[in-house]
Amino acid sequence: MPDYSHDLLFGVFLPPLAQQAEAVLALARRADEAGLDMVSVQDHPYNPQFLDTWTLLTTIAAATSRVRVFPNVANLPLRPPAMLAREVATLDILSGGRAELGIGAGAFWDAIEAMGGPRRSAGESVAALREAIGVIRALWTPGRGARLTGDHYSLHGAKPGPFPVHDIGIWVGSYKERMLRLTGELADGWLPSSPYAPPEQLAGMNAIIDRAASDAGRSPQDVRRLYNISGSFAGSGSEFLQGPPKVWAEQLTGLALDEGISGFILTVNDTQTIDQFAAEVAPAVRELVAAERTGHGSRAVAREAGTTDAGTTDTALGVDPTPDSGVRLSAERLWDESQRPRGPRPPAVAEYGPAGRALAQELVAVHNHLRGELSQLREMIGQVAAGSLDPGSARSEIAKLTMRQNQWTVGAYCESYCRLVGMHHTVEDQALFPGLRSLDQRLAPVVDRLHAEHLVIAGVLERVDAALVTLVTSPSTGMSELRSAVDLLTDTLLSHLSYEEGELVEPLGRLGPALYG
Repeated sequence: MPDYSHDLLFGVFLPPLAQQAEAVLALARRADEAGLDMVSVQDHPYNPQFLDTWTLLTTIAAATSRVRVFPNVANLPLRPPAMLAREVATLDILSGGRAELGIGAGAFWDAIEAMGGPRRSAGESVAALREAIGVIRALWTPGRGARLTGDHYSLHGAKPGPFPVHDIGIWVGSYKERMLRLTGELADGWLPSSPYAPPEQLAGMNAIIDRAASDAGRSPQDVRRLYNISGSFAGSGSEFLQGPPKVWAEQLTGLALDEGISGFILTVNDTQTIDQFAAEVAPAVRELVAAERTGHGSRAVAREAGTTDAGTTDTALGVDPTPDSGVRLSAERLWDESQRPRGPRPPAVAEYGPAGRALAQELVAVHNHLRGELSQLREMIGQVAAGSLDPGSARSEIAKLTMRQNQWTVGAYCESYCRLVGMHHTVEDQALFPGLRSLDQRLAPVVDRLHAEHLVIAGVLERVDAALVTLVTSPSTGMSELRSAVDLLTDTLLSHLSYEEGELVEPLGRLGPALYG
């Protein structure tokens, strides 16, 4: 199967043992600190030895700062979808947009029935999950009272909300054909486990999902493929994930490129495994996949054998800077763009290897992430402003609390985004810019200008922060100030990112290996 070109995610699957509650939280914190992307917990409410999944996920979210958290997978028969929708949205709000939803149709029916849940046939389970996804999405969509009629789940005028602060992925755990078809038709992701869907079976299952997605008018790429895995670093390397990190990296790279898997969630019980997975496996997989995607991995070179030079360098960088649209939202100008210095022309004959090309692409990718986050921030502010400044809306005290909650959500999102921009600029100022200057003194005027613009942008971020303070005490005034400050941030940051890419993408591709080598 093809590579669906999704960004790669790495996470952990934790055992929610009640007698080891502190250890479970310690594992979650370690995953967060180690740089992994996700922490997940199984959901078996009928098991008295397990902590409640939603309480645990909320606690994990509060104890971490960056990982996404999700049930792996939520037990639908014991989690009514209307309540599940509100629980997931609430967790997303409280965590600053870090909640996802893994969901399954249910199993272990004796235990479910013992808890007062329904006993369903295979066909009923699939139908119930279809209805549940409709209920969840209806309650995440702004509008009047939601109405849906189903055999298992219905809504009779339920008011939507609270609303997630990011597009929560609904990732379905599925194995049989009917469930796989539902996944392709409706889900945002597929979340199988390797013991029940071993690597050799993924191609056939993916084909069913792809056909169902196409039949529903979707692209197969609309469905992210994630994979619960387990293994040992002490194995011989002859079996799946049984061997040193290098073996893991090669096998997971194969799954990413051949089966389209873009999320790998490892079952863990100790911090050493987390550290090794985060430090030695995840970066290696990302590097290998990036090399193949850019045409410079071993597979790509092999494909070109006999028609092109099989060396590791090329005369074309193949990384395009993002042009400045020229659109400005604020009348205020903080710098004169016509005074920006330009760097030297590249050599007439320049060579770019895969390492330099990957660094140039990484710069553009980080900038694109900042652009995407800025777009989400602007959209959120517009939605809150439309709700809080509408004089025709009759607000009850509860609605006022919801409005204030939304404003705090914007505040949390703004603060998080400002920290992200600040950290990115700090890394450039302390490492990238001095390194490029030392390798090519002709770049000095450019890096000096970029550093100066970083300081200007830092001042704009302080204005955003000040507007957030005003928003808490004076919503109307604060919202106006916040929108003005974010307009100015949009103008300065987007202009700056395009200027930086235009000047540094080529030198980074050419000089980057020496810079970081």
